[in-house]
Amino acid sequence: MTIDSAPIPVTLRWAVRLLWAEAAVVGLIAVWLIWADLTATTTDLLSALLVTVFAIGAAAVLWALGRALLRRRAGARAPAIVLQLMLLPIGWFMIQGGLGWLGVPLMALGLGVGWLLVSPPTTRALGFE
Repeated sequence: MTIDSAPIPVTLRWAVRLLWAEAAVVGLIAVWLIWADLTATTTDLLSALLVTVFAIGAAAVLWALGRALLRRRAGARAPAIVLQLMLLPIGWFMIQGGLGWLGVPLMALGLGVGWLLVSPPTTRALGFE
């Protein structure tokens, strides 16, 4: 096993930073969901807990994928790209629901991070070329 001592390309560093930013935002949403679960007067407890656990899990996965990519683990790229592509339909339905101010940037974020992950410098750094 050899260790690549080449510096991490800017595209990969930005992809990791943005994945971690997404993890932080989803983590904050999870904290809000926990607060909402604890203070709700009436709720479907199972549904509330499932949504909260899903948000916590999504934040953890985004953070872990960022760490793996920073360590140049090539296998982390595909799941990270899939999560970014999932932002496209979410953003689209936000636009359809009248939240274009949030949906458009969300779609741009997904496309941008996806592009950073498939860009030539990132591809070389992860050993795909």
